[in-house]
Amino acid sequence: MLSLRIVIKTYSDLLVLKREKGSHKDMIGSIDHIIIAVENLEQAEADYQTILGVQSVWRGEHQELGTRNSIFNFSNTYLELLSANGQGVGAEFVTNVLSSQGEGLCGMALGTSNIEKVRDKLFQNRFADTRLSVGEGLDKTNKRLRRWKNLFLPAELTRNLFVFFIEHIEGELLINDAGLSGVRKLDHVVIDTSDADRFIQVYRDFFKMRLALDTEIEHWGRRMLFFRVNKTTLEVVEKKDIENDGDTLWGLAWEVKNLDLARERLVSAGVEVSPIKNGLKKDTLVATIKSHNHNVPTILIQNI
Repeated sequence: MLSLRIVIKTYSDLLVLKREKGSHKDMIGSIDHIIIAVENLEQAEADYQTILGVQSVWRGEHQELGTRNSIFNFSNTYLELLSANGQGVGAEFVTNVLSSQGEGLCGMALGTSNIEKVRDKLFQNRFADTRLSVGEGLDKTNKRLRRWKNLFLPAELTRNLFVFFIEHIEGELLINDAGLSGVRKLDHVVIDTSDADRFIQVYRDFFKMRLALDTEIEHWGRRMLFFRVNKTTLEVVEKKDIENDGDTLWGLAWEVKNLDLARERLVSAGVEVSPIKNGLKKDTLVATIKSHNHNVPTILIQNI
């Protein structure tokens, strides 16, 4: 993975990329999945089964990458827990994440139905490394196979956030019944940025993701962007005072049908959870999960 992320141009070049209408619309069909790097896959899987209230639907490995994974699937995305397993660029990636920041969020995959169109746009804008790779995963429990195409984006384009496009070409993931207290879908993912305008230029202007709202939150003193794709929100918080000039995955918000029952379930399982309160968004209730999350700031949200 790391070897595919090649910086090939300066950001000043990106600023003058032309806006194209029509031909590259809807390149991003979904936030396909979010990746969390973990040290002990079995422990992380057990913890997230507790938090999410559903069982994982996939326990697999990528032999050529040197990684193992556990997947939790939902109606609009899936969560991938990823650990090193032997040698390979994937194992190197996970090891580097763990040594530099510890366990936590480490990557985001954008779903597309035409990855060649994404590659062509990158090539047309003089990004040199536009090679597609084919990935393959085997579920160790039932021997099911999944295959996909990947296109890893250069770090200069994504401002050091590990982002890649994925198009699934074989195999499907099941969705387990979440009941009233389990997680039904990803409500939003939070990203910190040092420059909201540059973030807009990449995701709205270049990749054509819909920017639903650009606003100032007065009591926080922060500018916030809200992108929408496939019933999922990408919530971007501008923090000009952060040390690094770039973008960073920060946290996740998961939707449940009944937050009272979800909190009761978690507390009975020994999870530390905050009291329920009104959310920032109108007609929502939220509770913060303070343990078992492997360094991922996590809230549960109910729309009322």
